[in-house]
Amino acid sequence: MALREDFERSGHRLFRWRSYLPLAGLAVIILALREYEYPGHSEMLDHLWEVTCLGISFAGLAIRSYTIGHTPKGTSGRNTKKQVADALNTTGAYSLVRNPLYLGNFFMGLGVALFAHLWWLTLIYVLVFWLYYERIIFAEEAYLRDKFGTDYLTWADRTPVFVPNFRNYRKPELPFSFKNVLRREHNGFFAVIVCLFLFETLGELFAERRLEFDSGWIVTLIVGFLVWLTLRTLKKRTRVLNVDGR
Repeated sequence: MALREDFERSGHRLFRWRSYLPLAGLAVIILALREYEYPGHSEMLDHLWEVTCLGISFAGLAIRSYTIGHTPKGTSGRNTKKQVADALNTTGAYSLVRNPLYLGNFFMGLGVALFAHLWWLTLIYVLVFWLYYERIIFAEEAYLRDKFGTDYLTWADRTPVFVPNFRNYRKPELPFSFKNVLRREHNGFFAVIVCLFLFETLGELFAERRLEFDSGWIVTLIVGFLVWLTLRTLKKRTRVLNVDGR
């Protein structure tokens, strides 16, 4: 099999399983937490580090939210069975970088990987993310090239794959839809909170040899759960979050 066909086939396979990659990563991080120690042996520095990691993950969520808030229906979805693109997005976040959702995913995962403050764990995360998504991006771009032809090639020629070029910015064609973001990103929002709460609790267990629950994280978890439950209920049982054409 030619290398191009092999890359496409493996890319499509990884595309279907991309939602499960974080589960394997979580297992590795949990094992790594056995070496958990407070940064500088300071509990205050540990709290600052936790807030920093949460901020990095939420920065990734913000990138995804901005992207999804301006995209039409039939694009930038969470589909796993096959590639879907009813239109070629070339404005807003897609004028800066060809894969803004994956860029958002990178920072969401980076905040989680940094939590254990182990340099080798962060390095493993970056390498695995790149190797995994490189194949997915290759398969997606082959699909888009075949479907949109010259329009895709023109856009791809001026737009970087993963590192944004802010000089290319073009105003989004559609106005920002906060409802669309709430409907599509509430799972990612709560997943970040759950992961960091779990890691903070396990880190305390390994560092102090006793199980403790930080009150700040408990409040964050409860608030996050209530927000998630509310949005999930609105999505499943009402049309409040539905937006025409989104």
